[in-house]
Amino acid sequence: MPKTPTAVSSSSRPSLRRNQACRSCRKRKLKCDASRPHCGTCVKQWQALISVPAPVGYAHPTEPQCSYDPVEGLTLAPETDPMERIKLLEDQITQLKGRLYERDDALSRSMSPGRQVSSSHPYLRPDSAGSSSGAGRLTPDLGVNLANNYSSPESRLRLSTRSPEVATTSPKENEPFMDLLFSGWNPDLPDPAVLDHYIDVFFRCDPCGSRVLHRPSFMASMLLPPRDSGFPHSAILHAICASASRWSPQDVVTLPDGTRRDQFAEYHAGKTRQYIDKTMATGEEIFSVMQACIILSWYFYQEGRWVEVWIFAGFQTRVAVPLRLNYPGTFSTNGNNSPGAYLAPPKDNRDLESRRRTWWMTIVFDRIASVGGWIHAVDERDLGTEFPLRNEDFESEQLMPSNSQDLSTPDVFTRHPPQYTDPFLLSIKATMLFGRVTDFNVRGSLRSASAPSKNQNPFFLAGFEELDKLVSSDFLESLPHTYKNNYGVSDAPTGSALDTDLYMVHIIPHAATITLHNPYLDFTDSQCVSTARCVNSARSILAAYYMLSATSLDITRLHPFVVICWYLAAVVQVQLCKYFIEIGDNERESTVWGEINVLRFAMLEYGNRSPIGTRQERLLQGLMREIVRMTAQKQPLDMGVPLYPFSHAGVFGKGARIELPEGQRTPPAPLPHSAPYGSITESPNVSTSQRSANPSMPPPASTTRPLSATGWGGSSKEMSRSPLASIHTPDSLRIS
Repeated sequence: MPKTPTAVSSSSRPSLRRNQACRSCRKRKLKCDASRPHCGTCVKQWQALISVPAPVGYAHPTEPQCSYDPVEGLTLAPETDPMERIKLLEDQITQLKGRLYERDDALSRSMSPGRQVSSSHPYLRPDSAGSSSGAGRLTPDLGVNLANNYSSPESRLRLSTRSPEVATTSPKENEPFMDLLFSGWNPDLPDPAVLDHYIDVFFRCDPCGSRVLHRPSFMASMLLPPRDSGFPHSAILHAICASASRWSPQDVVTLPDGTRRDQFAEYHAGKTRQYIDKTMATGEEIFSVMQACIILSWYFYQEGRWVEVWIFAGFQTRVAVPLRLNYPGTFSTNGNNSPGAYLAPPKDNRDLESRRRTWWMTIVFDRIASVGGWIHAVDERDLGTEFPLRNEDFESEQLMPSNSQDLSTPDVFTRHPPQYTDPFLLSIKATMLFGRVTDFNVRGSLRSASAPSKNQNPFFLAGFEELDKLVSSDFLESLPHTYKNNYGVSDAPTGSALDTDLYMVHIIPHAATITLHNPYLDFTDSQCVSTARCVNSARSILAAYYMLSATSLDITRLHPFVVICWYLAAVVQVQLCKYFIEIGDNERESTVWGEINVLRFAMLEYGNRSPIGTRQERLLQGLMREIVRMTAQKQPLDMGVPLYPFSHAGVFGKGARIELPEGQRTPPAPLPHSAPYGSITESPNVSTSQRSANPSMPPPASTTRPLSATGWGGSSKEMSRSPLASIHTPDSLRIS
C-alpha cells in the first residue's frame, strides 16, 4: 500500500554551506534557516524578549539582532541614518504626489475650467473663536458647525454603505486629508483645526480633567509633527474631544429616558477605551494612557453613568499603585523586585508635578465616587504623596520646593501655608475631608451591631466629636483671609469670573456635615445638634446658589460634584418640609417648598449641559413621591407646579393669577419669603462679617420659637423608612 505523501520535514532541507548561517546563530550554536533579513530563530528570540517589559533605564531593540557575513558579488546597503532614509523617502513621496496632482489638475481644468474649491474649513464657523453667546455671560459660544453629522475621519473616504470600497473623490477634495495621512496624523482624530478648537475649550472650561495636564508644554507639543515622540498621545486627545464636547456639542440625540447623548463624544470615548485596553495588555505608554483615563472618568461622571464611574474609579487607583505614585516624590526603589513594573524616576520638576497631580486627581475622583457609601479604593493611611504645587507655580514652571504637607501632617486641614495654598489645593483638602466622613460612616456601619438612629447621641461615638468640629467649623474658619469671605463669584462690570475650585471649597464642608449628621436627625428635639447642623448646612448651600444665580455667570461651569451637594441639601429640606406638614405650619412649609424647587431648578439648569443634573433631579422627584405617599396628601395643587405639592393651602395665594410667558405651560417655583427654620441655632462657621459681606446668605435663625412635640407623628418603623437615611447607600444615587 503506498504511503500517504507528507510535507517535507525541516531535516530534509539541504544543509547550509559554511558561514551561510547568521552571525548570532553561529555564535550561540543554534539552528539557522538563513532567512533574510532576519532568520526564524532570531525572530522568535526577539519576540520573546519584547513580550516582557524592559527594566528601568533599558530599551528593547526595535528589530531582531540578526546579521550575515558579506556575500561575494552582493552589494551591501550603505551605513545610513534611518531618520535620513525616512526623510529621503518622504521627499520622494512628496515629489511623486506633486507630479500626480499636476497631471490630475491639468485634466480637471480641461474638463471643467470653471471649477473652484472652497478654502473655508468645513467644520469651524468663521466666528466660532471669538463670538459671545450674550451680553454679560461668561461662557463664550463654543459651538462647532458641522456640515453633516459627525463620523470618523475614515468614513469620509468610504461609501454610504460602509463597504470597504473607497468612494471616488477628486484629488482636490482628498488633498488635505491625504496630506494629514502622509504626515502621520491619526485618522481617527478630528482635523487639526477642529482638534485645536476642542483643546482650547477643554483648558478654558473643564474644571476637572484639565488639572492633570501642563497646559503650556501640552500646547507646545501640539506643534510638533505627529510622528514625533513628544506629540501628545492619541488617547489623551480622544479623551479631550469627549470631555470638551460638553461645551461644544455636535451631534446630540435624546435617549428614551430623556437624557442627552453626544455621538461625537461617544465616538471618542470609545476610542479612548480602546487605547486603555491595549495599554493594559502591553504596558506601553501607561502613564499617558492613565491621564487619558482620568479625563474620561470625569466625562462619565458628568454624564451620570454610575457603572462606568465606579469601575473607572477602582481601575485608576489600582493602576496608579504599581506605578508607585502614592510614594513621596512619586517614585520608590524599595521593594522593587519586578524590573520594568514601575515608572522611571521623574525627568524634571514638570514631570514630577504632573505625576503628583495625576495621583491626586485619581484620589479625588475615588473620594467623590464613594460619597454614596462605598469603601475607598485606597486607604488614607496609604497616601504618602505630598500635595501638589499651586496652579500658577505649575504652569509657570517656577522652581519651588516640594509641598511640605501631606495627609499625615497633623494640622493639614487647619494650616494652609501661603506659598502652597490656592483654591485648587483647598478643594483637594475639602474633598479629602469629605472622604474622612465617608470612612467614618462606612466603618461605623460595618462594626456596629445596629444601624444609627435618631435616639442615639453620635457625640458619644469614638472620633465623632473631633470629626464634627473639623468639618462643621474648623476647616472653614481656618481658611486664609483672602478666601474665607470669597466664594469665587465676581460679576463686576470690568469682567465676570467664576473660580469653581474656590466655590466648591465653601460648599463641600456643608455637604460633608449633612452626610455625617443625617442618620441622627430628630426634628422633635429642639436640642438636637444634628438637626441644627443639617438644616444650617442645607441653608448655606442654598445661599451660595442664590449668590451665583444673582449674577450673569454660567452655573454649568461649576464642578459636577456641586449637583450632589445640591441633592444632599434638598434631601434635608424634604425632611424639614415633611415635619412642617405634620405640625400644620403651612407658612414655613411653603417657604421650604420654594427652597426645594430652587435646588431642583439648579439641577435642571446644570442638566442642560451635563446629564448628571437631570438624573439627580429625577431621583429627587422619586424621593418626593415617596413622601407624598407617606404623608397621605391626596389633593395636589390646582396649579401646574412641576413637583408634588404638600400644602392644603397651596404654594401661591388663593385666587392669585399668574401670567405665563408664551410657550410655558407651568408657572415657576415660588421663592422663599419668610424666615428660616425658627428653632435652629445659627451654625458656628457663619460669622457676622460673612453675612455683611454676603447679603444673600440667610439671616440668623430665631431661637425664641420652640419646636412642637407633635412633630413627625409616625412610628419608629416609619421613621426608619425615611429617605434621608438612604443617602449613605449606593441606592441614593441610583436613577429612579
